[in-house]
Formats: sequence, C-alpha cells, structure tokens
Amino acid sequence: MDTSKKMAAGLTGLASMLWLGLTAAVAANQRRLVFNPTLEREVKSPRSSGHRTRPVVLRAKDGTRLAGWLMTPVIPGPRPAVLYFGGRSEEVSWVARDAGKLFPNMTVLAMNYRGYGDSQGIPAEIHMIEDGALLYDWLATRGQVDPQRIAVVGRSLGSGVAVQVARERPAHSVVLITPYDSILAIAKRRFRVMPIEYMLRHRFESIKYAPMLKAPTYVLRAASDDVVPHFHTDLLVAKLGALVADEVVPDSDHMTIPYLEATHDMVAGFLTRQFSAPVTPAAAAAVADAVANATPPVETTAAAPDLALTAK
Repeated sequence: MDTSKKMAAGLTGLASMLWLGLTAAVAANQRRLVFNPTLEREVKSPRSSGHRTRPVVLRAKDGTRLAGWLMTPVIPGPRPAVLYFGGRSEEVSWVARDAGKLFPNMTVLAMNYRGYGDSQGIPAEIHMIEDGALLYDWLATRGQVDPQRIAVVGRSLGSGVAVQVARERPAHSVVLITPYDSILAIAKRRFRVMPIEYMLRHRFESIKYAPMLKAPTYVLRAASDDVVPHFHTDLLVAKLGALVADEVVPDSDHMTIPYLEATHDMVAGFLTRQFSAPVTPAAAAAVADAVANATPPVETTAAAPDLALTAK
C-alpha cells in the first residue's frame, strides 16, 4: 500500500473512532442534553399578588418527594384551575410570583420536576408524565377546584409533558408555549451524522399524541426562537386535534416569552374565555369518571411545609 493510501486509511480510521466516541458520549450524556435541572429558586420568596400562596410537598407513586406551590384565589369557592409544566432549565417559583397576571381568579399548581428546585429524584420523561397525571388528580380532588375546568399549560420542554397529560386526563383546555413536534426530531437536526433515534430515550414525541387531544388548544410562539425553530412548531400545529389559535408574542424570544406582559395577557384572555364556556355533558361525564378513579398523591408535612421544601 503506497503512502497516500495508508494516509487515507488512517484518516478514515481516525474519523470512525471520533464518530464512535462522539456517539458514545451523546448516548451516555443524553439526560444532560434533554434536561438541565435548576436547583436554586428563581424567586426567593414566591407569592402571588392575586392568590393565597403556599408551598406544597407531594409524594409521587414511588415515594419521591415533589415540591412546588399552590396558588388559590382570594375569593372562596370552586374555581377553574391550571396545572403548569416548566421548561428544560426552569425552576417554577416565578409562576407563583406572576400567577396573578397569568392566571387571574384561577387555582394554580406549579411543581418542580424531579431533580429541579426542591424536588427529589432524577428527571426522566416517563416520570414527568406519570407525576403530571398524579398532580392533575390531586388538583381535581381539591375542594376549591372545579374538576370540570382544569387546564394544562406547558412551556418548551413542558409542552411535551402537557400534551401527554392532556391525552391521559380530561383536561378542559391546553396552552402550549413554544412547543415542538418532538425532542427526537430536534435532536436529529442537531446531530445529523449520528443514529440519534437509536440512542435517545427521552423523546417527548408530542406529534404522536397531538391528533388525540380533545381539549381546545392554544399555541403561543416566540417571535424569534433559535431553540425551537418555527418549523418544529408548524409540524405539531398541523396535527393538533382541537387547535383554537396559533399566535406569536411580539418582541419575544425563547427565554423571555413567559415573563412578558403580552404573554400574560394572551394566556389569561384565552383561559378566561375557555373557562366561561359551558361544559358539555360528555366532558362532564369524562371528568366524573376520572375523579372517581383517581388515586392522587399524598401531601406531606403539611404542618411545616417550609421545612419539607428545604429537605433534599
């Protein structure tokens, strides 16, 4: 073999080794690529100006402790409710601060995923969906909540959780902020040379479940989004079974969109309109059946919630 052929063979072997090494690294670190747990509270002392706010600690099915906040309207009585799911790097204490504008006159539950904030455990798609369904059940069985009017709201990564929870539970309405078709599709575009479909466990394939959603669905996009390009949202929107509107928040990007006044007004307006509409007999029957069969998580350390929230 002449020198040029030996060099070519050597370069090919080196390229193959690098490709295999990179593939192995992606496979080994895929949880880090999909999830970016934030432990520190974004808001030190979260409190909604329009709600009574209290920290909540619940036990998941396997005993893992999940921590977050429950915001209850000041005016008593059964109220529409919102279950919120955050993004890849999102600690949800900011929701308690902004709930008065985002979710006026609505009960709100915002819980951190496993491994985020003061929640225990390790994040995984299967746990997020299972925990999300249990949180829905917990809300539906609370006295101050109208179980026929529970919306699920998900931002970015959380839009994939919201879609699957709304498929498994009779959600009244769905709000998806900067949603995607699937994490798998986004990963395949970013890692074009790797067999990512054989490596990625946490796929969040919302596009599979979108046609099954029966709840009125509202999509909000960022005006500029380099995390979830509009192409990925387009594919999801085309499959949604009950799309009400697909709108862009002016002067927003992927990171700023949840905090903007325009976003607050658009989400609050959509949910207020939806909650004011009559509930159909079929929807009421589905909710009654779900509540009757629910096994909600157990709330722990209710007498000293702040101590529980600091435990890891």
